Amino acid sequence: MAGTVEQKLASLGITLPTPAAPVANYVPFVRTGNQLVVSGQLCFGPDGKLVVTGQLGGGVSLEDGQKAARACAINLIAQVKAAVGDLDKVVRVVRLGGFINSAPGYGDGPKVMNGASDLMVEVFGDKGRHARSTVGVAALPAQAAVEVEGLFEIA
Repeated sequence: MAGTVEQKLASLGITLPTPAAPVANYVPFVRTGNQLVVSGQLCFGPDGKLVVTGQLGGGVSLEDGQKAARACAINLIAQVKAAVGDLDKVVRVVRLGGFINSAPGYGDGPKVMNGASDLMVEVFGDKGRHARSTVGVAALPAQAAVEVEGLFEIA
């Protein structure tokens, strides 16, 4: 039987994808003690293709950026499940770090990251409330619009 978190995902219509394999010399996650660090996840959708490409403020809307951040968050959760097996073992979403592919002068990166932050709270409830940083960058792999990394406390 699925745990509480997986039931919540199902109620939101979210099926976790097979986690993406690393594309270079790194691992998708590292667990040390009760901390799980998940490498940055791009905004791949269920079909394995990027949900949004391009730069925020340079042709990509805030709404599309939020959709991309939400896709990144789904991929983060998929990596957590791969790491610990049972999503109910998540004690706390500690931190999210967002990288926003931004045109010069674009300042709404924090609003873009709400796509990821809101999903964490929807899925994990109060355990999903987290610290966060958001950085605008000139480019991301494959011209993805957003990449998100995470730190989780695990039981």
